[in-house]
Amino acid sequence: MLIESMLSAFLSVMPAAAPGQPPGTPEQGATEKPAAAAAKPMAPDVRALVDRMQDFYEKTSDFTADFDQKYTYKKFKRTQTSSGSVIFKKPGVMRWEYVAPSPKSFILAGDKVYAYDPQAMLLTKASIDTSQLSASVTFLFGKGRLADEFSIEKLACKDCKGTLLQLTPIKADPRFKRILLEVDPQSAQVLRSTVIDPDGSENQITFRNLKTNTGVTEAAFKLNPPEGTQVQDYTRPPSEGGAPEKK
Repeated sequence: MLIESMLSAFLSVMPAAAPGQPPGTPEQGATEKPAAAAAKPMAPDVRALVDRMQDFYEKTSDFTADFDQKYTYKKFKRTQTSSGSVIFKKPGVMRWEYVAPSPKSFILAGDKVYAYDPQAMLLTKASIDTSQLSASVTFLFGKGRLADEFSIEKLACKDCKGTLLQLTPIKADPRFKRILLEVDPQSAQVLRSTVIDPDGSENQITFRNLKTNTGVTEAAFKLNPPEGTQVQDYTRPPSEGGAPEKK
């Protein structure tokens, strides 16, 4: 599946949230408590599409795409736009490469997250508890099922190229209120995803030039920051040398 909604769950555990961070990171200071959705049966046509989408991504070993991101901050009534590319490879590696408004790299590899800012010459490392990831992320890896965690319904959308699905957590989730996925009814790929944060802010990502099963190699996920890059390693406590260092 293409993502973002899905990424939102994993990206929400990054150590900091600010404009230009990876997709799905919730705005700081959100106070609204998300409400749980009433579990209800999916309409037959929705169930068929969700099953096809799940099957498609279970059979996808890797994919690449370009993306355009629009994050609307409800509290500040402003919108930030970004663009770049994303690479995904099973069993659980992904890279978001931003080119605008400024270059940045975000990589998830196993239980580690890496954020690299070449302009600041800063590399940040952090750990995540993959057992806490939502099905909105794990179904990308062939694990977890959307229908088990979300109430899913179809919404009307005049401007959509695909079918618009709304996913509301059956169990209240502090990371997001709901997710909108625009799905290609032919291929069952996600064309656009919108994550609605608890405070009402919206993170929309539109995918272009989607390619699947092209044989992405591990080299696509390597970071090679130049000498002198500052490293902030949050995977180790300060007592074990977890303080900032120079590469």
